[in-house]
Amino acid sequence: MPREKVKFALRIRPETQQLVKDLCPKANCQNQNEFIEKAIHFYAGYLATEDAADFLPPLYSSALRGIVHDSENRTCRLLFKLAVELDMVMNVLAAGMEIPEEDLERLRGRCVREVKSTNGSVTLKDAVSYQKGGA
Repeated sequence: MPREKVKFALRIRPETQQLVKDLCPKANCQNQNEFIEKAIHFYAGYLATEDAADFLPPLYSSALRGIVHDSENRTCRLLFKLAVELDMVMNVLAAGMEIPEEDLERLRGRCVREVKSTNGSVTLKDAVSYQKGGA
């Protein structure tokens, strides 16, 4: 036994009705009622879900995933290059300076605190100021 349907009045603009008529074949709908019912289910699902990606066309989702993946790869490559350069600088400094272990550990703790407090926005000017006895 097919599900019983409820009849109700629907008032829409003529151009909206024409849009429904035009898109019925594209949506594989037999009639305007089926089209409107599908549209209501789609919109209700969109409002109810926390993941709107379920309602994006697969092409958009795929393109967004690709963009994010490329961005992650680019960021990782740049971070790797930066780490290599930083390692080179640290080795050059370590070869030319004799820093006691306890001073190095104290400096590391201060640097960790500073990076945390500035969200990583540390400048050479601030470091020079600190090394010259500034705050």
